[in-house]
Amino acid sequence: MAREAGQENSMNIQKDSGESFDNSRNRLRTYAYLGIFALAVSVILIMIKQYLPAGTIIIIVAILYSYLIRKSIRLMDSVKNSLVDVSSSNEKKDDVITDFSHKIREPLNNLVIITDLLMESGLQKKQKELLETFVASTKNMVTTLNELTMQSAGSLSFEERKHIRFNLLSTIQNTIELYSLKDKANIDFILNKKEFSDFECSGDPIILKQIFLDIFNTIENQYSERPTKVTINLKREREDGNEDYIGLRIQTDRKIVLINENGPGHSLAAKLILTSKGTFSQEYGNNISVLNIILPFSKVVHEPRHHVASKIEELIQKEKTHKELKDLRILLVEDNLINQKITHLTLKPLVNSIDTASNGKEALDKFGTSAYDLILMDIQMPIMSGLVAAEKIRALEVSTNSHVPIIAITANAMIGDKEKCISVGIDDYISKPFQPSALIDKIKKFI
Repeated sequence: MAREAGQENSMNIQKDSGESFDNSRNRLRTYAYLGIFALAVSVILIMIKQYLPAGTIIIIVAILYSYLIRKSIRLMDSVKNSLVDVSSSNEKKDDVITDFSHKIREPLNNLVIITDLLMESGLQKKQKELLETFVASTKNMVTTLNELTMQSAGSLSFEERKHIRFNLLSTIQNTIELYSLKDKANIDFILNKKEFSDFECSGDPIILKQIFLDIFNTIENQYSERPTKVTINLKREREDGNEDYIGLRIQTDRKIVLINENGPGHSLAAKLILTSKGTFSQEYGNNISVLNIILPFSKVVHEPRHHVASKIEELIQKEKTHKELKDLRILLVEDNLINQKITHLTLKPLVNSIDTASNGKEALDKFGTSAYDLILMDIQMPIMSGLVAAEKIRALEVSTNSHVPIIAITANAMIGDKEKCISVGIDDYISKPFQPSALIDKIKKFI
């Protein structure tokens, strides 16, 4: 009876904790959207030269968001601490972190864009100084979010995930970029690809990212006054039926135990390598350490439609004529009305024609009746997700001799999300929050 009462009490505590977390999160989101509305009003006031009320609003919003950022960081810390203590499954932990990351990135992205627009709106010196302080605080929160994403890699569950087609080199590059977002990253990376030419494979890119992030954390945790130089080489070791065995050589310019071979059970990288039927070995010199990893990856099955699509894309690229940014016709697929307006604010001064769709099904309907130069696709939407919509668009294009570039604009920024987007035919990916200039640069790549 005592044991049952204790379990019931534990469940009630977890339930109360969950409700408290949901209430705090919803309250923060409400305040964030009120602040965004206030900033939009201040932009309008500046446009009609009402600088005093605009400046007052900016000061109030800056104070509000300074409070929100502090509360959000405390909330994220409490999430991380609760994940250590809670006795729920790994899958439950993954869902909590992913859900929190997605919901906080949405309003944070709007803040980044609005503040960028305000900085370019001719503010007075005092207003600009206050806004610069606010921008710095926002960047700190972005850094905290990115670090939460990396820390979540160590707690992701070991369940079998669906294998997808992905590019081995770009996955490693993306992992390096993700790690370099840390506030005080102390590693200099060199990625050498001379001995490896075919980067397409099939498997679970999340496992590969987890292995690298765990090794990078091990290097970072062994403090050094100077940055550690890490050189990564890829090499095809051998073939065995439908599998390629890829060698990953990681070399550091100082002596470090990268994987504790005496206790692989305590090393995430060792667990994942062995679980993936791979092997690893380590070598040491006076001022170097070398970790050799061999992992099997499934070969990509080249279906006939992929060859047809590739040929069509090649012909289109040859005939493609350069367009000015203002002449583009863009389809924005986004279910959140505030996010739609913010993206419009960003692009409208530069692009004349922007259509909107509220979900993947509506995007497919518009794609079938209109010609677009580019699609900006949200991923998490009702009725039909962005991933399903992109896959269906690519299937339609096989018989139409066309290829419309798709850029994913998404708050799904956990490890593996980019590879999921690329695997369904999305051309590029940008995670929220982002600077407006970063989105413009990605669009320019396709015109």
